[in-house]
Amino acid sequence: MYKNIQTPCYVCEEELLEKNLKTIQYVKQKSGAKVLLALKGFAFYHLEPLVSNYLDGCCASGLWEAKLSKEEFGGETHTYSPAFKDDEIDEILDISNHIVFNSFAQWQKYRQKASAKASCGLRINPEISSAPVELYNPCGLYSRFGITKKEFKPELLDGIEGFHFHALCEQGVDELEEVLNGFESKFGEYLKDLKWVNFGGGHHITKDGYDVEKLIKLIVDFKKRYGAEVYLEPGEAVGWKCGVLVSSVLDIVHNGMDIAVLDASSEAHMPDTLAMPYRAQVRGADKIGVKRYSYKLTGNSCLSGDIMGDYSFDEPLKIGEHVIFEDQIHYTIVKNTTFNGIKLPNLAIMKKNGEFEVVKEFTYEDYKSRN
Repeated sequence: MYKNIQTPCYVCEEELLEKNLKTIQYVKQKSGAKVLLALKGFAFYHLEPLVSNYLDGCCASGLWEAKLSKEEFGGETHTYSPAFKDDEIDEILDISNHIVFNSFAQWQKYRQKASAKASCGLRINPEISSAPVELYNPCGLYSRFGITKKEFKPELLDGIEGFHFHALCEQGVDELEEVLNGFESKFGEYLKDLKWVNFGGGHHITKDGYDVEKLIKLIVDFKKRYGAEVYLEPGEAVGWKCGVLVSSVLDIVHNGMDIAVLDASSEAHMPDTLAMPYRAQVRGADKIGVKRYSYKLTGNSCLSGDIMGDYSFDEPLKIGEHVIFEDQIHYTIVKNTTFNGIKLPNLAIMKKNGEFEVVKEFTYEDYKSRN
């Protein structure tokens, strides 16, 4: 499928992306919720025409994401930041439909100008989360995200139209139910006065086995109790399993075992494999020792730990052969770097009609301009 492409290259498959979007659209239609694309997880704006057919807009974490939402995606733009900057707030307000403040201090600081331009909300910390990795736990000990019950000041709610909470990370609806119960027990007395409540992201809606019907029921019941508009902000669920990172074998060395050096990098191109960490699936490969030929797959940087892991294959790897890492569209393009001057992977689309299109090829100038 990817025989003659220049590597490294991220390839997003339209058909698989649309499959995810249709699942999310079903949730929208049955629950009445609005769904925003979390740009922090999937900012592949070259696929905007497809994404915008299914979603209501984007959520942004600051000025640049808000500008990308406005310029490329259209629809609603909702912006939250742990702290807004004086030299950016006016432009953010010109762009945003909703703006969410992280603290009462920020709300009080920008209240007058914000209320005149956007629907204003507060981020709430429900102090309940079962995020599987502490690095990604927004409700962890000493978290800077959101207002806890102890720090809540109801006397400062005048002008606030919505609450936002985010406590999930690649999790299911049972975890959402637990968070929602805690959120309502702490802040339920204020919810009937709100126009909207944003359930944040981390909902693994498109993962096999996710209980979509239970999610729909939770949303419908919540809307009946409080009468507020409900928003969801999936990022990973949009880009889940809809594309790959194609790399090439540059060399094979031996030091206790065979080691393949690739033109892709875990550090630069798949950073969550080191940060989470997690083991990326490789097409046609298995765990070490399962198949006949075993290799340690490594990146082409100077970082000793630039290692994807140990894998086994049915046939020996050859120099120039492609190694394809599955599920590499979400949280990769938005996080990759030019560490060590390694070339950023091209961006490509495999269209539903079978046409392959490279939509962005990175050059030396992209590296130079970041230094």
